[in-house]
Amino acid sequence: MKLVSYATDAGPRVGCLDNGEVVPTPGIPQMLDYLKDPSLESTIEAALKGRIDAQPVEKVNLLAPIPRPTKIIAIGLNYKDHVKETGRTMPEAPVLFSKPPTATIGPEATILLPNESKQVDYEVELGVVIGKGGREIQLETALDHVGGYTVFNDISARDFQYRDGQWFRGKSFDTFAPMGPVLTLPDQLHDPQSLKLQLRLNGKIRQNSSTSEMIFSVAELIADISKVLTLEPGDVIATGTPSGVGAVAKPKPVFLQDGDVVEAEIEGIGILRNPVAKNSEP
Repeated sequence: MKLVSYATDAGPRVGCLDNGEVVPTPGIPQMLDYLKDPSLESTIEAALKGRIDAQPVEKVNLLAPIPRPTKIIAIGLNYKDHVKETGRTMPEAPVLFSKPPTATIGPEATILLPNESKQVDYEVELGVVIGKGGREIQLETALDHVGGYTVFNDISARDFQYRDGQWFRGKSFDTFAPMGPVLTLPDQLHDPQSLKLQLRLNGKIRQNSSTSEMIFSVAELIADISKVLTLEPGDVIATGTPSGVGAVAKPKPVFLQDGDVVEAEIEGIGILRNPVAKNSEP
């Protein structure tokens, strides 16, 4: 089952994507309501039977599945080939950083290039949305805490990232956390460690890998993060990116430009498409 958040005159609403249509789920106002109470799945099933006010997905304004995440916890250097291409040493434990909820945008929303940066990069990642919260979560039960999976694009201003010596500022500009197009429920993705993922820039493949190449699995990340902080429903974990990022492209770096289109795709979830434009504000 795939759920979406979409815009209405009354605010964000939840629907189920089924056979190319978005079926409203009237008993579930917000995605966070579902994450906190998975028993609402029966409400979704009833909505699918009735299909009242179903619309073609092309006519619906999709938002990020979690329009305002409670937290965005991102993982650096979590693919062996990416570690190698950056010349770093293999991490002994997950490298954590954060992105602010205000960076979140959904599919088809525009990634804005900051006037202050000339080195804006892309990173396709598997996004893990927490359903059942907790602290000190055990590895063996970690996947029980997953509410669903989505596509995440960790947009990064490399000049800020390298200048600062830490990653928060360069990862935190508004529009730098595109995610979507759907929240795929765990029963649809039995093994999050065997998913193909790809990023295309203006139709050209730039990243092409599998989540099987992760250094730390989804379960290991959840267990490790929960040793540090309490995970809550609606938290998003961006699990790292494979090789092919623009900053280390050969023969010269490839950074996002005004007019570009970025498509990040993950097997079993879908395609997250975002245009790129200059920020018109001074």
